Amino acid sequence: MKLLTFQGGVHPYDGKELSKDQPIKELKPGKELAFLVSQHIGAPAKPCVEKGDRVLAGQKIAEAGGFVSAPIFSSVSGTVKGIEKRKNAPGGMVDAIIVENDEQYETVEFSPINSLDDLSNEEIVGRIKDAGVVGMGGAGFPTHVKLSPKDPSKIDYILVNGAECEPYLTSDYRSMIEMPEKIVQGLRCILKLFDSAKGVIAIENNKPEAIRIMQEAVKGESRMSVAVMQTKYPEGAERCLISAITGREVNSKMLPADAGCIVDNISTLIAVNDAVMLGKPLYHRVFTITGEAIANPSNFDVLVGQSYSEIVAAAGGFKSQPEKIISGGPMMGFAQSDLTVPVTKTSGAITAFLTDPVSKTQESACINCGRCVSGCPARLMPCKLSDYAEHGDAERFEAEFGLECVNCGSCSFQCPAKRPLAANINTMRQTVLANKRKKK
Repeated sequence: MKLLTFQGGVHPYDGKELSKDQPIKELKPGKELAFLVSQHIGAPAKPCVEKGDRVLAGQKIAEAGGFVSAPIFSSVSGTVKGIEKRKNAPGGMVDAIIVENDEQYETVEFSPINSLDDLSNEEIVGRIKDAGVVGMGGAGFPTHVKLSPKDPSKIDYILVNGAECEPYLTSDYRSMIEMPEKIVQGLRCILKLFDSAKGVIAIENNKPEAIRIMQEAVKGESRMSVAVMQTKYPEGAERCLISAITGREVNSKMLPADAGCIVDNISTLIAVNDAVMLGKPLYHRVFTITGEAIANPSNFDVLVGQSYSEIVAAAGGFKSQPEKIISGGPMMGFAQSDLTVPVTKTSGAITAFLTDPVSKTQESACINCGRCVSGCPARLMPCKLSDYAEHGDAERFEAEFGLECVNCGSCSFQCPAKRPLAANINTMRQTVLANKRKKK
């Protein structure tokens, strides 16, 4: 069987053996939860509760702040203590609704349906919107917006990202092993919106058990199939997935819908199923805690709002103090200075390492080897773009297609000179984009 893939990419050690065989376990939170009002791309949610209010699990505590936004829901029953600034994974301070957990876990009444045929397309999108579903692979784009393209008839692919190409992470793998029926039903919900589309569940070939289970799950589904992908990073990136499966190209000025595609993550499909079929909002998710510093690498079903410190404790704590703790995986995650950060809808993992080889590396001059070019999935010249960034040359940076960078970090991974290529490029990319917004 030919394995589908894209041009470029790298092969980091995947580290998945640490947690891939650990079943998903429910994890109860502590006494205090913090619900960040910014858990998605777009406008922050607006709190609709006040200090002293009693809330239930599944109750809306913040309204969407605009069309490109999403509401926030409490994951426990308890009392609102107030609104405070709390740190998010990238290190910023964000408004958060603080809820004291009464440990009763009283839940609002949900509104399940008997059949998908009971709902119109508008009602399906409405239930996804009302449930606060966003892209759970890390981007956090509100799903109801993604499912509302200008011309639904032009969408012919719904691509489900089951590649999980980020090293060490296994939450999507365990979800495919343990919840295939929810993934398939979530895909049915989306396919109902697009008459011309077929659903493709993309899985890397280092996950044979997930491939087998999902292939069995889609048997009899005339509009669904499983695509086996070559194991390579960043296979699961939106543009890379589209290129590998359809042969179509998407650039920075396009949306996937412009190429006839919608891409959703495995966890997002599960949330869509819960929203549409059960009427249940998004307030929990599957989460991997792993790395050589973790005593018992695990996969947990965690609640939005609970702290990273509780997850570490549930995994047996650290073998010894790690030199590097990352929210997410080692390629695209954010280094953490403490563990007070709360889980959000887009939090997928904690990865902890006993040593931090990156901090010990010595940067040297570029040797013009071209390895960064061969690894770049966007087919750029990262060495040159990094030079432009270091010299503040925004004009040359943009002229050499610097905005097409997908921020995957493959260039830095490949570089024998240990230059911070990805960091330099991303800093300049953000500067150029910010200047463009100011001019509008």
